[in-house]
Amino acid sequence: SGFNSIGHMDTMLQGRHQIGHCKEGEEFIQNVFHILSQILTGKEKSNLAICWLQYEISKVIQCLQAKKKKKLKAQGRKSKKLAKNFLKAPDNRNNLCLWKLYAYLEWLLGNTDDARKVFDTALCTAGTGGLKSAELCSLSLLYAQLEVELLESIEGAVMSRSVHILTKLTENGPYVPYSGQVLSVNVLKARKTYECALQDYLSKTPVSDQDQVNDTDQLVNLVGCYALFQYLTVGIDAAVLIYTQASEKLEASGSQKCENTGENYGILNSPTALEAVTLLHTNLLRFHMKISVYPLNPLREALTEALKRYPSNQCLWRSYIHIQRKSHSASKARRFFDSVTRSTNSLEPWLFAIQAEQMRKKLTEKVQRADVGEIHCTIPETGLTNRIVALFEHAVQSENGTHCPLLWRMYLNFMV
Repeated sequence: SGFNSIGHMDTMLQGRHQIGHCKEGEEFIQNVFHILSQILTGKEKSNLAICWLQYEISKVIQCLQAKKKKKLKAQGRKSKKLAKNFLKAPDNRNNLCLWKLYAYLEWLLGNTDDARKVFDTALCTAGTGGLKSAELCSLSLLYAQLEVELLESIEGAVMSRSVHILTKLTENGPYVPYSGQVLSVNVLKARKTYECALQDYLSKTPVSDQDQVNDTDQLVNLVGCYALFQYLTVGIDAAVLIYTQASEKLEASGSQKCENTGENYGILNSPTALEAVTLLHTNLLRFHMKISVYPLNPLREALTEALKRYPSNQCLWRSYIHIQRKSHSASKARRFFDSVTRSTNSLEPWLFAIQAEQMRKKLTEKVQRADVGEIHCTIPETGLTNRIVALFEHAVQSENGTHCPLLWRMYLNFMV
């Protein structure tokens, strides 16, 4: 192809093959990890192990997306071996982040029962921190989210494994694996505990910057757990209410901090908490629309508001493109992309605007080139082609676009 890709370039296709992790790039990355693991010690080494495992998981996800079963099997074996070696190290035995990633890896590989065992083991050994432990909340939230994704409908979800996990989290006692039922009285107690915990966090003023970072993580996990709990036990509106309350409070707290010329005020040290809460909110709405009938407008509004505020968030853009694909009118999305690109220096809006048009072009060509008996329609779709070229031209003229190799490669690739 004339160049080697280090790591991966998801947006580019070579013939029928998607460019994945090429051999040289992969060797380079592995060497970096190996050398660093010999130099670092203690907390840094644990953090490196977390990054390494996240990287391995990204490769597993890539194999899943490309539907390469053979490659997935081999990659799964390698990643699991690495995860087990990390957890054998004395420093990492009680590291809940590593346990969480290992369980997630097993889940992605389709070993649901093994993943549950790992999650249960981690929760049993995690102690009794309850809602005050950020790592425990994060672990419980992921476990509950994965279990929710297995549900076919929201009816009867009160008795599900997810509700058991989220209820146990509030009890501050040792974790007991799911036995097939959840007591109604425990659900009521849990709701009260979540409510009080959330109010405490939202009215708390942190003492130091480090406290603020910890509190921010903790608040996001707490809001996620409480909203998911409400979704399963009451319904989608109750969950959306939690996200709305938390977002309003975080926004107010952020603007108050600005007025106080940057003094630590309220819980919001940076917009990360609000961004993370927004992401949880939009993901839950997308999931709910998948398993039941629900209007598209609340999700579209939440996404457009969030993207105006966080124009470089790739997850939000992916969701936005996903819902716009279902719409037959492109003008609304085009106007939105146009307004965002004018108001920000981020490159993401350009890249996603181009991707959205390319998807539209692909769809149009697919429809136009369908065989209909003797007639084989081959009218070229010049309007979309010209629009995409214009988008590329504007994007490469922007300050960040000029220096973005990916953008130039995509442009060359498209022109070819």
